Amino acid sequence: MNLPEPDQVFLRDLVKATRQKPHSVNWTDRDGTERLSVLTQAEVVRVNQIAQKLKISKSELLRQAAHIPVAKAVPPPPPPPPEPTAS
Repeated sequence: MNLPEPDQVFLRDLVKATRQKPHSVNWTDRDGTERLSVLTQAEVVRVNQIAQKLKISKSELLRQAAHIPVAKAVPPPPPPPPEPTAS
């Protein structure tokens, strides 16, 4: 494949994650909707670590995480004004 390195890394990680056993976590969203999140092995390890630190279940962790506000994208600063040219 003749792809840029970032694309190759993305595809390699995607295939790696697909080969792993998925972990499903049932949880209730903040609007009461039942959700099912399928996590990779790396994600479930991280979720377990955070849940254990907070002494709550994975389901409760995801329910509480649903209340975390989404960060707004910060627009890039405007370009500097052009320098005056000598006439």
